[in-house]
Amino acid sequence: MKKTIIASLLLAYLTGGAACVQAANQDSLAAGSRLNSSEAWFPQSSKEGFKAWLPDLMQTFNALPEVAAQAARRTQAQFSIRAAAQAIYNPELGVSYQNATDDTYTLDISQTIDWGDKRGAATRIAQLQAEMLLADIILERSQMLASVIQALVEQSQSRKALDFQRRQLASSKRSLDIARQQFQVGDLSSVALQLVQLDVASRTAEYAMAEQDSITADTDVLMLLGDSDMAFSGFIGSLSLPSMSTQLDPQLPALKSAYQAVMLTKLNAEQVKADTAADPTISLSAEREGEENKVGIGLSIPLQFRNNYRDTLAVASQDIAIAEQTYLAQARVLKQQQQKFYLSMPRLTERYREWRELVLNSGLEAASGLAQRWRAGDIDTSVYLQSQRQLSTSYLAGLSLETALYTSWLDWMGASGQLEAYLNTQLAISSVTNHSGSGQNASAAKY
Repeated sequence: MKKTIIASLLLAYLTGGAACVQAANQDSLAAGSRLNSSEAWFPQSSKEGFKAWLPDLMQTFNALPEVAAQAARRTQAQFSIRAAAQAIYNPELGVSYQNATDDTYTLDISQTIDWGDKRGAATRIAQLQAEMLLADIILERSQMLASVIQALVEQSQSRKALDFQRRQLASSKRSLDIARQQFQVGDLSSVALQLVQLDVASRTAEYAMAEQDSITADTDVLMLLGDSDMAFSGFIGSLSLPSMSTQLDPQLPALKSAYQAVMLTKLNAEQVKADTAADPTISLSAEREGEENKVGIGLSIPLQFRNNYRDTLAVASQDIAIAEQTYLAQARVLKQQQQKFYLSMPRLTERYREWRELVLNSGLEAASGLAQRWRAGDIDTSVYLQSQRQLSTSYLAGLSLETALYTSWLDWMGASGQLEAYLNTQLAISSVTNHSGSGQNASAAKY
């Protein structure tokens, strides 16, 4: 109850100025049982917030041209598999005529046999490339979603800061009006009045800078989504720390794609062997020379004497070694990102929790009677203005902590490729909840 009253006092102080503190005190006594103190300072985000904005965001995201291009790439990969599964060699038909004493007519059909299994190697490569493409698209989508949500977070935070600076500027102007009245009756010195005027000038500049930050954030969202007014309510209460193992999960899209790149080089080496294999050609011919008919069967095999393609195979083998080392380097970078995330996220969460507790205690209690004491002359103007600055710094520090929490979580979820799967899970939970709620409403209406 005590924290509720204090939170209401600070909220009234920040929004209505010194003249509203006494009224806020009376209102808080009546509403103390239903107003949560933390929500008066920072509205607590919850998992329910996903319902409000996530479906619309995913619908807008899936309609982006970049996402449509990804769908076209999937279709292209399927065509590549079908094309690779086709026969390598088509049969050849030959016809010849010789004009002589006895005219000769020849008809022959030849077919090269895929003895080295070129088609099989090409098909396996196309299938693996399709799997790599799918993993790359999942990673790309997660990274794109991370960028989009990060832009929405920064837009939301910049709007909070802009609203806060607007209220601070209005409060500072009201304080200036009070200071002028006190100066006219001799209760305030000219130096103190100038300090209040300087504070208004500083608040004006801070509001202008916050306005520019908000415009920039709106522009970033507009560039990414084509609309700067996307619904977004935050999800600070839904940020979770996935369980960490000593080894990276090989199924992470970021790691899976890199591992498949190694497998691709091995298949490429097999394809080189198949492409350089000596494929025989079988031919069947029918010939009519004068009145005599002839039938012939032929077999031709390339003789790889001048070029045995050994160096070509050596190049393909080195590609495998290069790809393996590249995979290890990418895995090391991803491991470092994972360790950074699991080190920073718990600490940021703890600092954020400590900040909220301090705000709900020291900060709010210090602000409860600050304006009244200044008006009564109990505290000096410089102390009053400095206290206001401390309140502003505390609020903006909380916004920075929130943004840092979002950034840390989104960076890892996007870089590892897990973000889209997480958001799809939240969509499924929202759909089940909505369906359950509709069923309950229907049952209540029925009875």
